[in-house]
Amino acid sequence: MVRDHLTWHGGDIGYGDRCRLLGQRGAVLWLVGLSGSGKSTVAVETEKRLTAMGRLCYRLDGDNVRCGLNSDLGFSPEERNENIRRVAHVASLMRDAGLIVLVSFITPYAELRRMAAEIIGEEYFHEVYVQADLDTCMRRDPKGLYAKAQKGEIADFTGVSAPFEAPERPALTLDTARCGIEESSGQLLAYLSECGIIHP
Repeated sequence: MVRDHLTWHGGDIGYGDRCRLLGQRGAVLWLVGLSGSGKSTVAVETEKRLTAMGRLCYRLDGDNVRCGLNSDLGFSPEERNENIRRVAHVASLMRDAGLIVLVSFITPYAELRRMAAEIIGEEYFHEVYVQADLDTCMRRDPKGLYAKAQKGEIADFTGVSAPFEAPERPALTLDTARCGIEESSGQLLAYLSECGIIHP
């Protein structure tokens, strides 16, 4: 195998050095939930507020990544696995650079989330469940995907023709069916502060 001939080449500057430079701790906030639950919207609002606070962060959005890096992947179980594997490695590199990474992916299976946590490192991986019941998500249907899935135009669609395994012990749950985006983002920022990832 090719990897048998590879050697990791470390440098003189490490994670701690970059975190000190940025005045924050690099971390990955993995936002999971059904399509329409508000993952991307919460991530956008949180990115805006973190930037206003002088914090360096970056969003990895499911649709955006599939337009480029993962444009060759579909939605079969095997391709979902590869989608998450690639994104987890990208997020891990960004975390090592000292960034706060907001990953908004449906990530429907617990096994996929465990894989992402193992790649990123348990101490840097924070699972955030963006919770909204299926009826709420279907009413929102911002991209018209549920309507297409119900017509059979989209196969393996989470919540309709494919399952979603809700996180059992997430680090944080944001109930966007009850709370607005600003409140949900505020809860996420409070969590970052409590964990010492950012300092007020």
